[in-house]
Amino acid sequence: MSVPYITSRLLYGIPLMLGVTFISFLLMVHFGPDKTYELIGKNPTEEQINEVRQSLGYDQPFLLRYGNYVKELLTLDLGLSDSSGEPVSSILIKTLPISLALVLPGFVLGNLLGMALGLLAAWYRGKWLDKLVMSASVVGMSVSFLVIIISLQILLCTPYGLNLFPVRGWQVHGLGSYFYYVTVPTLALVLVTLGYNTRFYRAIMADEIERDHIRTLRAYGAGPAELLFKHVLKNSLIPVLTRIMFSVPFVVVSGSLLLESYFGIPGIGLVTFNAITSGDQPILKAVVGLTGVLFVLALTINDMLYSVVDPRVSKS
Repeated sequence: MSVPYITSRLLYGIPLMLGVTFISFLLMVHFGPDKTYELIGKNPTEEQINEVRQSLGYDQPFLLRYGNYVKELLTLDLGLSDSSGEPVSSILIKTLPISLALVLPGFVLGNLLGMALGLLAAWYRGKWLDKLVMSASVVGMSVSFLVIIISLQILLCTPYGLNLFPVRGWQVHGLGSYFYYVTVPTLALVLVTLGYNTRFYRAIMADEIERDHIRTLRAYGAGPAELLFKHVLKNSLIPVLTRIMFSVPFVVVSGSLLLESYFGIPGIGLVTFNAITSGDQPILKAVVGLTGVLFVLALTINDMLYSVVDPRVSKS
């Protein structure tokens, strides 16, 4: 991967970053709730109203407010939480590692199992094993995330089932306690994403298996392991990387939102859920803005990885 190519990808990401932050600014700041009347008493004078609006920056020009918003995101100077008075950046720095530790095992396992089942179904395309895997995927896709969580909780966390894991909480002090608390959320995330992952990976693997060079290798006696892992999977890495990289921002925020709010895990998902219910605007503004920035960064990194997987990309 050449330096000019990396530079071009980074420069390509700047307009996207500006576009995403501009949209989030419009939604969360410019057209967001006006906090003026929350900070003043009853029957305020015009002078008091103007004073508060000036302190909040509402009197500033549109572009200046947008520039300040971008500066806040870049410097992580995101203000104070309306609920706790704690700096928003401190809250996010404290909760983000918990969310990553929570969703990362399920995210990795869900994709690895989806790739394995996708390869298996594609290799036996049209046969009973392919139909079985695809039918199970459709069933998995039709089941609600909440139903999966409740079912696993009853089965694994209560006296009505095996009663092996905690119902709620996150008292992690070491590797043993980490596995104790992360097992059920991980299983839930794997089960809810496995059907979608399997169908996606099966589609791209089946298309690759039908290519002429794969048929030629198969005719010359290449074994299934060599074909699937050395050729089919390798040649499918660009769509695989695209799916994985584009899923990261949504899994970190959306996936952790339900898991953390249900299991009472103090990560960024629970913080976001509480901010939604309490109307904590600084936290919501920060989460929406940083999620957009994370999405653009994932897109930029994804473009760079393309040239690693296929050097022809950087020459085009």
